[in-house]
Amino acid sequence: MSPVSFEIVGARAEEYAAVPTLMLRLRITSADSLPVHALALRCQIMIEPKRRHYGHDEEVRLNELFGDPPRWGDTLKPFLWINVAMTVPGFNATTEVDLPIACTYDFEIASAKYMHALDDGEIPIVAMFSGTVFGKSAAGLNAMPVSWSEESSYRVPVALWREMMDMYFPNSAWLRLGRRTLDSLQRYKVARTLRTWDETFELLLKEAGEDS
Repeated sequence: MSPVSFEIVGARAEEYAAVPTLMLRLRITSADSLPVHALALRCQIMIEPKRRHYGHDEEVRLNELFGDPPRWGDTLKPFLWINVAMTVPGFNATTEVDLPIACTYDFEIASAKYMHALDDGEIPIVAMFSGTVFGKSAAGLNAMPVSWSEESSYRVPVALWREMMDMYFPNSAWLRLGRRTLDSLQRYKVARTLRTWDETFELLLKEAGEDS
């Protein structure tokens, strides 16, 4: 039996952080309501894309990740979002803490591609926990392992993820380019006296016959 159990009970966007950060509210309960001196916690969070429905536009945007929808029975597999480690202070019986999830808007990362592709609804995740519980007894300090079998599922609202990204990158997103590609784009931008990168890409799309 695990010395503690876990449940994700909420989520919010952190306004004041160096990078976009989602706070998952985590309820931790000790077995038999025993006091916990401290908890060294590790958490692996997976995205479970099969646990929601997708509209046509979402299917188009997710093609890069999962291929054509007829193949999704084979390709729509859980994938890693992030690994997190933190220390939880001592508590009696139960406590609630914020589990910070640093989020990226780098479109080379699968999680950013997936979340950006969603119009609405929820992002289904599962958090799997491990670590070490430190307790006190008459014999002194003792340590008990937390098994990876401890987990909690949650559905993060897509609207919350977008709200968080808008806090840090209002009406914008990030693309990673090779240096040679960037140099070529810079020459294109300067030669046409374009003021912004938005104007540059809009003109490129227009020349290619694509809607911007």
